Order: sequence, then structure tokens, then C-alpha cells
Amino acid sequence: MTAEQKTLAFVVYPGLTPLDLVGPLQVLSALAQMDRSYRTVVVGATKDTVGTDTPLRVAPSHTFDEVPSPFAVLVPGGTAPTLHAMSDERLLAWLRAAAGGAELVTSVCTGSLILGAAGLLEGRQATTHWMFRDLLTGLGATPVARRWVEDGPVITAAGVSAGIDLALHLVERLAGRQVATNIQFAIEYDPQPPQGGLDWANQPYGDLKPLREHTLREALAANPELLGRLLAHT
Repeated sequence: MTAEQKTLAFVVYPGLTPLDLVGPLQVLSALAQMDRSYRTVVVGATKDTVGTDTPLRVAPSHTFDEVPSPFAVLVPGGTAPTLHAMSDERLLAWLRAAAGGAELVTSVCTGSLILGAAGLLEGRQATTHWMFRDLLTGLGATPVARRWVEDGPVITAAGVSAGIDLALHLVERLAGRQVATNIQFAIEYDPQPPQGGLDWANQPYGDLKPLREHTLREALAANPELLGRLLAHT
């Protein structure tokens, strides 16, 4: 690292969703390759390999202690393990300290719940995966149904694939539209899903709500106070 480099720190914790991490990391690593004033790192409590919610395992490049003052932070999401991480005081303490000096504090999917647990969403607009969006109210945030939501230095993205959109937005903000467009071409990001666009008027919330409630109660059984906060406004 050179003195003038700005560090973009991607957080790792056990059980995260890989695409939440790797999608934005790919985009912002491309920025770092094009503009040496930026560097990307992956931070965790240790450098040990951790599991994800797929068979893939990942290992941080740096520990929290090695990256105390990043320029930007990105927190990926997941399911039950992410809810567990909301009580990880080492992770929360690092986020609070890092956010104090960071220019950008960002999240993908339910990673915003971790930001909220760290007290970083109080009084802000935010988003997350649509199944969990209403829980943001219990963390002091105002839920917004958008692909990403920018409120001051805090930018939160919706579920999983929205992390790529968030990262391209960050590149445009940091380096301009042409660089962002060049990276979009480089990763050939031009979504054309076989089923077409999602019909948000018919999202299957009712079908999936029992699964969500089971996940919440099982993951937070040891933290009834936090569970109560999350469910108080739902």
C-alpha cells in the first residue's frame, strides 16, 4: 500500500452469501487495476478461511486490526449466519470505528442489518433484500424499496445481485461515468434473465414469510432483545 492509496474494505464473516461479496469485489478490483489510487482488501476477524452459505469457502486478505481506517467499507449479507453476525461484537466494534473515518459505508442485501445492529442506520433511509426490508424499522432506519439507497455516506443495496449495481454506482461516483461503463463492458454486465424482469406486484412474500419467521427465531434464539426489536414493527 502506498501513502496515497484509498482502501476499499470488503467484510468477511462466517456464512455470508458469496455473490454479495464477490460481485462488488470484482467491480471495484477492476477500478483498483485501472486507478492505482485505490486498492481492495478483504477483512475479517482473522485470516482463517470461513464458510459461506454455499460449498465455497473464502479467506480474508487482512484482519480488522490491519485495516483500522478504510476509505470505504462494504458488508455482504446472507441468511441465518448474517442474523448471527448482528451480535458479533468484534465485527460491530470494527464497523463503528471504521465508519467514523470512512467516506463510504455500504452494504449488500441483509448486510444492512449488520450496519443497523452497529447503530449506523439510525435516522437514515436504507434498503435490503425485499423479504427483510421491513425489519430495518426496528434498527432505526426508514425502509425504501429501491435497488440501492444513498443517505449521506451510507449506501445500502437490495438483494444479492444488486451488489453489482451498487458497485458500478460507486465506480461512477469515484471515477466517473466512462470508467464505470468501461468496467461494465469488461465484466459484460448486461442482465437478460430467461424469465424476464421480476413482477414486483406479485412477489411471493406470503409463500416465503413462514420461512423468514423461522429463520429469524432460530438464528436469534439466544438474542431475544434483538429479535424483539426486529419484529416490533412488522
